[in-house]
Amino acid sequence: MTTAKTTDGPHKGDGPNRSGGNQPDGAALHLALLIEEGRGEWHARRIVRALQACGAKVTVSSLPHCAFDTGLESGIDIPGFAGRLPDGVFVRSISAGTLEQITFRLGLLHALRESGVRVWNDARVIERCVDKSQTTFLLHRAGIPTPRTRVVETEVHAREYTQDLDRTLVLKPLFGSQGKGIGLIHSESELPPGPAVDHMYYMQDYVAPNDGLFEDWRVLATRRRIVAAMTRQGTTWVTNIHQGGKARALVPDGEMAAISMAAMRAIDADYAGIDLIRTPSGQLQVLEVNSNPAWRGLQTVADINIAEAIAHDFLITVNAHRAAVR
Repeated sequence: MTTAKTTDGPHKGDGPNRSGGNQPDGAALHLALLIEEGRGEWHARRIVRALQACGAKVTVSSLPHCAFDTGLESGIDIPGFAGRLPDGVFVRSISAGTLEQITFRLGLLHALRESGVRVWNDARVIERCVDKSQTTFLLHRAGIPTPRTRVVETEVHAREYTQDLDRTLVLKPLFGSQGKGIGLIHSESELPPGPAVDHMYYMQDYVAPNDGLFEDWRVLATRRRIVAAMTRQGTTWVTNIHQGGKARALVPDGEMAAISMAAMRAIDADYAGIDLIRTPSGQLQVLEVNSNPAWRGLQTVADINIAEAIAHDFLITVNAHRAAVR
Protein backbone atom coordinates (compact mmCIF):
# COMPACT_ATOMS: atom_id res chain seq x y z
CA MET A 1 0.00 0.00 0.00
CA THR A 2 1.41 3.35 -0.99
CA THR A 3 -0.08 6.56 0.26
CA ALA A 4 1.11 9.70 2.00
CA LYS A 5 0.82 10.23 5.71
CA THR A 6 -2.05 12.36 6.89
CA THR A 7 -0.75 15.77 7.89
CA ASP A 8 -3.85 17.95 7.86
CA GLY A 9 -6.09 18.37 10.87
CA PRO A 10 -9.55 16.95 11.55
CA HIS A 11 -12.54 17.92 9.45
CA LYS A 12 -16.20 17.84 10.30
CA GLY A 13 -17.52 14.34 9.70
CA ASP A 14 -14.11 12.67 9.98
CA GLY A 15 -15.29 10.68 12.98
CA PRO A 16 -17.27 7.44 12.93
CA ASN A 17 -19.59 6.85 9.99
CA ARG A 18 -23.13 7.64 11.10
CA SER A 19 -24.68 6.26 7.92
CA GLY A 20 -26.04 3.20 9.69
CA GLY A 21 -25.63 -0.48 8.87
CA ASN A 22 -22.81 -2.91 9.47
CA GLN A 23 -19.38 -2.58 7.92
CA PRO A 24 -18.97 -4.75 4.81
CA ASP A 25 -16.23 -7.38 4.91
CA GLY A 26 -13.14 -6.42 2.94
CA ALA A 27 -10.75 -8.92 4.57
CA ALA A 28 -10.21 -11.04 1.44
CA LEU A 29 -9.96 -8.15 -0.99
CA HIS A 30 -6.95 -6.51 -2.65
CA LEU A 31 -8.20 -3.28 -4.20
CA ALA A 32 -6.69 -0.64 -6.48
CA LEU A 33 -7.29 3.07 -5.93
CA LEU A 34 -6.39 5.11 -9.01
CA ILE A 35 -5.62 8.80 -8.49
CA GLU A 36 -4.12 11.65 -10.48
CA GLU A 37 -0.37 11.84 -10.09
CA GLY A 38 0.64 14.53 -7.62
CA ARG A 39 -2.96 15.35 -6.73
CA GLY A 40 -5.88 13.86 -4.87
CA GLU A 41 -3.99 12.83 -1.75
CA TRP A 42 -6.64 14.30 0.60
CA HIS A 43 -9.37 12.13 -0.89
CA ALA A 44 -7.08 9.13 -1.34
CA ARG A 45 -6.03 9.08 2.30
CA ARG A 46 -9.61 9.03 3.48
CA ILE A 47 -10.76 6.36 1.06
CA VAL A 48 -7.75 4.17 1.90
CA ARG A 49 -8.35 4.62 5.63
CA ALA A 50 -12.02 3.65 5.27
CA LEU A 51 -11.31 0.58 3.12
CA GLN A 52 -8.53 -0.60 5.42
CA ALA A 53 -10.83 -0.23 8.43
CA CYS A 54 -13.01 -2.88 6.76
CA GLY A 55 -10.03 -5.19 6.36
CA ALA A 56 -9.20 -4.59 2.70
CA LYS A 57 -5.69 -4.27 1.31
CA VAL A 58 -5.39 -1.16 -0.87
CA THR A 59 -2.74 -0.25 -3.42
CA VAL A 60 -2.73 3.34 -4.62
CA SER A 61 -1.50 4.03 -8.14
CA SER A 62 -2.39 6.00 -11.25
CA LEU A 63 -3.27 4.95 -14.78
CA PRO A 64 -0.05 6.37 -16.32
CA HIS A 65 1.85 3.72 -14.33
CA CYS A 66 -0.32 0.86 -15.60
CA ALA A 67 0.27 -1.07 -18.81
CA PHE A 68 -1.09 -3.57 -21.29
CA ASP A 69 1.28 -6.54 -21.37
CA THR A 70 0.58 -9.68 -23.41
CA GLY A 71 3.36 -11.42 -21.51
CA LEU A 72 0.98 -11.59 -18.54
CA GLU A 73 -1.96 -13.96 -18.31
CA SER A 74 -4.28 -11.08 -17.45
CA GLY A 75 -2.81 -8.83 -20.15
CA ILE A 76 -2.89 -5.90 -17.71
CA ASP A 77 -0.10 -4.76 -15.40
CA ILE A 78 -1.10 -2.65 -12.38
CA PRO A 79 1.72 -1.75 -9.96
CA GLY A 80 1.51 -3.81 -6.79
CA PHE A 81 -0.47 -6.70 -8.26
CA ALA A 82 2.34 -8.76 -9.90
CA GLY A 83 0.38 -9.27 -13.10
CA ARG A 84 -2.79 -10.36 -11.31
CA LEU A 85 -6.05 -8.44 -11.44
CA PRO A 86 -7.39 -6.49 -8.44
CA ASP A 87 -10.64 -7.54 -6.82
CA GLY A 88 -12.03 -4.08 -7.42
CA VAL A 89 -10.89 -0.69 -8.72
CA PHE A 90 -11.93 2.69 -7.34
CA VAL A 91 -11.23 5.46 -9.88
CA ARG A 92 -10.62 8.79 -8.20
CA SER A 93 -9.18 10.41 -11.34
CA ILE A 94 -7.75 9.47 -14.72
CA SER A 95 -5.42 12.52 -14.94
CA ALA A 96 -5.15 15.08 -17.72
CA GLY A 97 -3.24 14.14 -20.87
CA THR A 98 -3.11 14.06 -24.64
CA LEU A 99 -5.86 12.43 -26.69
CA GLU A 100 -3.66 9.34 -27.06
CA GLN A 101 -2.96 9.18 -23.31
CA ILE A 102 -6.60 9.57 -22.33
CA THR A 103 -7.63 6.94 -24.89
CA PHE A 104 -5.03 4.54 -23.45
CA ARG A 105 -6.17 5.12 -19.86
CA LEU A 106 -9.84 4.67 -20.69
CA GLY A 107 -8.84 1.57 -22.65
CA LEU A 108 -7.28 0.13 -19.51
CA LEU A 109 -10.48 0.73 -17.56
CA HIS A 110 -12.53 -0.84 -20.35
CA ALA A 111 -10.19 -3.84 -20.31
CA LEU A 112 -10.52 -4.24 -16.54
CA ARG A 113 -14.29 -4.28 -16.85
CA GLU A 114 -14.15 -6.78 -19.72
CA SER A 115 -11.88 -8.93 -17.54
CA GLY A 116 -14.55 -9.13 -14.85
CA VAL A 117 -13.16 -6.53 -12.44
CA ARG A 118 -15.71 -4.25 -10.79
CA VAL A 119 -14.61 -0.68 -11.56
CA TRP A 120 -16.10 2.36 -9.76
CA ASN A 121 -16.84 4.41 -11.95
CA ASP A 122 -15.98 2.49 -15.08
CA ALA A 123 -14.82 3.99 -18.36
CA ARG A 124 -18.29 4.22 -19.85
CA VAL A 125 -19.53 6.43 -17.04
CA ILE A 126 -16.41 8.60 -17.07
CA GLU A 127 -16.79 9.12 -20.83
CA ARG A 128 -20.43 10.11 -20.39
CA CYS A 129 -19.66 12.66 -17.71
CA VAL A 130 -16.36 14.16 -18.86
CA ASP A 131 -18.10 15.09 -22.12
CA LYS A 132 -20.84 17.50 -21.05
CA SER A 133 -22.68 17.04 -24.35
CA GLN A 134 -23.13 13.32 -23.63
CA THR A 135 -24.33 14.04 -20.09
CA THR A 136 -26.86 16.56 -21.35
CA PHE A 137 -28.13 14.21 -24.06
CA LEU A 138 -28.59 11.30 -21.64
CA LEU A 139 -30.42 13.49 -19.13
CA HIS A 140 -32.68 14.79 -21.89
CA ARG A 141 -33.36 11.30 -23.24
CA ALA A 142 -34.32 10.13 -19.75
CA GLY A 143 -36.81 13.00 -19.41
CA ILE A 144 -34.85 14.68 -16.63
CA PRO A 145 -35.28 18.49 -16.63
CA THR A 146 -32.11 20.30 -17.66
CA PRO A 147 -31.59 23.76 -19.20
CA ARG A 148 -31.93 23.85 -22.97
CA THR A 149 -28.50 23.21 -24.46
CA ARG A 150 -27.01 23.26 -27.93
CA VAL A 151 -23.53 21.91 -28.65
CA VAL A 152 -21.97 22.59 -32.03
CA GLU A 153 -18.60 22.36 -33.72
CA THR A 154 -17.14 25.47 -35.43
CA GLU A 155 -17.75 29.14 -34.89
CA VAL A 156 -20.04 29.55 -37.88
CA HIS A 157 -22.63 27.18 -36.40
CA ALA A 158 -22.41 28.89 -33.01
CA ARG A 159 -23.03 32.25 -34.66
CA GLU A 160 -26.05 30.87 -36.51
CA TYR A 161 -27.53 29.79 -33.16
CA THR A 162 -26.87 33.11 -31.43
CA GLN A 163 -28.12 35.42 -34.15
CA ASP A 164 -30.83 37.71 -32.76
CA LEU A 165 -30.34 36.09 -29.36
CA ASP A 166 -33.27 36.85 -27.04
CA ARG A 167 -31.93 35.23 -23.87
CA THR A 168 -28.65 34.79 -21.99
CA LEU A 169 -26.54 31.68 -22.54
CA VAL A 170 -23.80 30.06 -20.49
CA LEU A 171 -20.80 29.05 -22.57
CA LYS A 172 -18.92 26.14 -20.99
CA PRO A 173 -15.88 24.14 -22.01
CA LEU A 174 -16.93 20.68 -23.16
CA PHE A 175 -14.39 19.21 -20.74
CA GLY A 176 -13.96 21.02 -17.43
CA SER A 177 -15.06 21.35 -13.83
CA GLN A 178 -15.15 23.61 -10.76
CA GLY A 179 -16.62 26.51 -12.73
CA LYS A 180 -13.45 27.11 -14.75
CA GLY A 181 -13.62 28.60 -18.23
CA ILE A 182 -17.32 29.43 -18.24
CA GLY A 183 -18.88 32.72 -19.29
CA LEU A 184 -22.14 34.45 -20.16
CA ILE A 185 -23.18 35.22 -23.73
CA HIS A 186 -25.77 37.95 -24.22
CA SER A 187 -25.34 38.39 -27.97
CA GLU A 188 -23.56 36.90 -30.95
CA SER A 189 -20.84 39.56 -30.67
CA GLU A 190 -19.69 38.06 -27.34
CA LEU A 191 -18.90 34.64 -28.78
CA PRO A 192 -15.16 33.89 -28.51
CA PRO A 193 -13.28 32.88 -31.67
CA GLY A 194 -13.04 29.20 -32.48
CA PRO A 195 -9.40 28.63 -31.39
CA ALA A 196 -10.18 30.03 -27.93
CA VAL A 197 -12.69 27.23 -27.27
CA ASP A 198 -11.06 24.45 -29.32
CA HIS A 199 -13.75 25.03 -31.94
CA MET A 200 -16.41 23.51 -29.68
CA TYR A 201 -19.34 25.54 -28.36
CA TYR A 202 -21.42 24.19 -25.47
CA MET A 203 -24.20 26.76 -25.02
CA GLN A 204 -26.74 26.31 -22.23
CA ASP A 205 -29.61 28.58 -21.27
CA TYR A 206 -28.72 30.70 -18.24
CA VAL A 207 -30.94 30.11 -15.21
CA ALA A 208 -31.56 33.50 -13.61
CA PRO A 209 -31.36 33.75 -9.80
CA ASN A 210 -34.51 33.62 -7.70
CA ASP A 211 -35.06 36.95 -5.96
CA GLY A 212 -31.46 37.92 -6.72
CA LEU A 213 -30.07 34.95 -4.76
CA PHE A 214 -27.28 33.06 -6.54
CA GLU A 215 -27.86 29.55 -5.23
CA ASP A 216 -27.66 25.94 -6.37
CA TRP A 217 -27.16 22.54 -4.79
CA ARG A 218 -24.61 19.71 -4.93
CA VAL A 219 -25.82 16.22 -4.09
CA LEU A 220 -23.31 13.39 -3.64
CA ALA A 221 -24.81 9.96 -4.22
CA THR A 222 -24.02 6.32 -4.83
CA ARG A 223 -26.24 3.74 -6.49
CA ARG A 224 -27.52 2.84 -3.03
CA ARG A 225 -28.32 6.23 -1.52
CA ILE A 226 -27.73 9.95 -1.23
CA VAL A 227 -24.62 10.34 0.92
CA ALA A 228 -24.55 14.10 1.59
CA ALA A 229 -25.64 17.40 0.08
CA MET A 230 -25.01 21.10 0.37
CA THR A 231 -26.42 24.43 -0.68
CA ARG A 232 -23.92 26.62 -2.53
CA GLN A 233 -24.38 30.39 -2.49
CA GLY A 234 -22.24 32.96 -4.26
CA THR A 235 -22.01 36.68 -4.77
CA THR A 236 -22.08 36.01 -8.53
CA TRP A 237 -23.77 33.42 -10.71
CA VAL A 238 -20.73 31.10 -10.34
CA THR A 239 -21.32 29.37 -7.00
CA ASN A 240 -18.60 26.67 -7.10
CA ILE A 241 -16.68 26.40 -3.83
CA HIS A 242 -13.39 26.71 -5.75
CA GLN A 243 -14.68 30.00 -7.17
CA GLY A 244 -15.61 31.52 -3.81
CA GLY A 245 -19.03 30.00 -3.20
CA LYS A 246 -20.10 29.33 0.38
CA ALA A 247 -21.36 25.92 1.49
CA ARG A 248 -24.21 25.19 3.86
CA ALA A 249 -25.46 21.77 4.97
CA LEU A 250 -28.57 20.51 3.20
CA VAL A 251 -31.01 17.67 3.78
CA PRO A 252 -32.43 17.11 0.28
CA ASP A 253 -36.21 17.02 0.04
CA GLY A 254 -38.04 14.27 -1.82
CA GLU A 255 -37.94 16.10 -5.14
CA MET A 256 -34.20 16.70 -4.94
CA ALA A 257 -33.57 13.09 -3.95
CA ALA A 258 -35.71 11.73 -6.76
CA ILE A 259 -34.17 13.84 -9.52
CA SER A 260 -30.64 13.14 -8.26
CA MET A 261 -31.14 9.38 -8.29
CA ALA A 262 -32.81 9.60 -11.70
CA ALA A 263 -29.72 11.40 -13.00
CA MET A 264 -27.54 8.64 -11.52
CA ARG A 265 -29.57 6.02 -13.39
CA ALA A 266 -29.47 7.99 -16.65
CA ILE A 267 -25.66 8.06 -16.55
CA ASP A 268 -25.47 4.56 -14.96
CA ALA A 269 -23.02 5.90 -12.38
CA ASP A 270 -21.78 4.09 -9.28
CA TYR A 271 -21.16 7.37 -7.46
CA ALA A 272 -21.46 10.94 -8.65
CA GLY A 273 -21.89 14.58 -7.77
CA ILE A 274 -25.14 16.01 -9.13
CA ASP A 275 -25.55 19.77 -9.49
CA LEU A 276 -29.12 21.09 -9.22
CA ILE A 277 -30.69 24.48 -9.74
CA ARG A 278 -34.22 25.85 -9.53
CA THR A 279 -35.63 28.13 -12.23
CA PRO A 280 -37.56 31.32 -11.37
CA SER A 281 -40.73 29.40 -12.29
CA GLY A 282 -39.91 26.79 -9.64
CA GLN A 283 -38.75 23.87 -11.79
CA LEU A 284 -35.85 21.86 -10.40
CA GLN A 285 -33.24 21.08 -13.06
CA VAL A 286 -30.01 19.09 -13.29
CA LEU A 287 -27.07 21.20 -14.44
CA GLU A 288 -24.27 18.60 -14.47
CA VAL A 289 -23.25 15.13 -13.29
CA ASN A 290 -19.64 14.62 -12.19
CA SER A 291 -18.28 11.05 -12.23
CA ASN A 292 -15.18 11.90 -10.17
CA PRO A 293 -16.63 14.34 -7.63
CA ALA A 294 -14.49 15.99 -4.99
CA TRP A 295 -16.07 16.33 -1.56
CA ARG A 296 -13.59 18.33 0.50
CA GLY A 297 -15.86 21.37 0.62
CA LEU A 298 -18.92 19.22 1.20
CA GLN A 299 -17.21 17.41 4.09
CA THR A 300 -16.84 20.71 5.99
CA VAL A 301 -20.63 20.93 6.35
CA ALA A 302 -21.62 17.24 6.34
CA ASP A 303 -22.21 15.28 9.53
CA ILE A 304 -21.48 11.94 7.88
CA ASN A 305 -17.94 10.74 7.11
CA ILE A 306 -18.28 10.87 3.33
CA ALA A 307 -15.25 8.70 2.52
CA GLU A 308 -16.48 5.96 4.87
CA ALA A 309 -19.95 6.02 3.33
CA ILE A 310 -18.60 5.82 -0.22
CA ALA A 311 -16.11 3.09 0.70
CA HIS A 312 -18.91 1.16 2.43
CA ASP A 313 -21.06 1.16 -0.72
CA PHE A 314 -18.07 0.36 -2.95
CA LEU A 315 -17.22 -2.72 -0.88
CA ILE A 316 -20.83 -3.94 -0.94
CA THR A 317 -20.81 -3.65 -4.73
CA VAL A 318 -17.44 -5.41 -5.12
CA ASN A 319 -18.48 -8.28 -2.85
CA ALA A 320 -21.80 -8.69 -4.65
CA HIS A 321 -20.04 -8.70 -8.01
CA ARG A 322 -17.52 -11.31 -6.89
CA ALA A 323 -20.33 -13.53 -5.58
CA ALA A 324 -22.24 -13.19 -8.84
CA VAL A 325 -19.35 -14.18 -11.11
CA ARG A 326 -18.23 -17.19 -9.08
